[in-house]
Amino acid sequence: MEPTPIASTPLSTDDLEALRHAKEALESPSLTMKLASVVGSPIEKLMAKMPNIAQEKIDEATQLALKKCLQLALRTLGKSSPFDSLMAPTPDKPHNLMHKLAVATTGAAGGAFGMFALPVELPVTTTLMFRSICDIARSEGEDIHRIDTQLQCMMVLGMGGPSKSDDNADLGYFIVRGALAQSVSRATNEIAAKGLSSHGSTALIKFLHTVASRFSVQVSEQVAAKSIPAIGAVLGAMVNTVFIDHFQQMAHGHFTVRRLERQYGQVAIERAYQTIDVSGSR
Repeated sequence: MEPTPIASTPLSTDDLEALRHAKEALESPSLTMKLASVVGSPIEKLMAKMPNIAQEKIDEATQLALKKCLQLALRTLGKSSPFDSLMAPTPDKPHNLMHKLAVATTGAAGGAFGMFALPVELPVTTTLMFRSICDIARSEGEDIHRIDTQLQCMMVLGMGGPSKSDDNADLGYFIVRGALAQSVSRATNEIAAKGLSSHGSTALIKFLHTVASRFSVQVSEQVAAKSIPAIGAVLGAMVNTVFIDHFQQMAHGHFTVRRLERQYGQVAIERAYQTIDVSGSR
């Protein structure tokens, strides 16, 4: 499909193409569809077969995994990050494949042991995905040692799909981002005012819960895809690869948009984004 012309845009040709790729990433098929294509079964039916206690365990594991990521992020503020040795030496080359291979390994273990592996696997998988998102953020010119950047990275985990309370599963990127950004802003401002001792603050806890409520939906779908009897290590690795690839795409789209906003302003980028038609590319 030929690119849709955008009238009176201030963006250069290269930046307009970058924005187009960002929108394609942010509006790519849902994780549900991607997982279904791998396991060959509708995810909704697999989730319906999961016992109620499983969802409780998933919610608990999700909260714990995100909390560990946040604690690690806060401990590294203003210091050499433990992510640095995993990052590419140049800002335009994130190590996406390396992180996918690492997550595939944890997925193989999860496929072999099922729900029993979740409390151990999910924190590791989530931390690896968070590192990958940080890597992508830095490749787009972000300073990953800043609290607001790290919260933006965590926010990506809440952008991967609708929460259980969303009335509309097709909310646009800017609407979802705007709702989550308010939580990021409040948490960032509170930490800036009170210091890192405020990491147990109300604003930060609310932000964590907001992200967790959305991220747990994606985790539930991932667990459901691995709930097929005798799924095995190979398919478990494939499910985890799809899982991290989905969030890597979201991260590339989100941080590309932020990079362009720093250059052209949010209003100009949002207008250009809304005008781009990517329906024919999916």
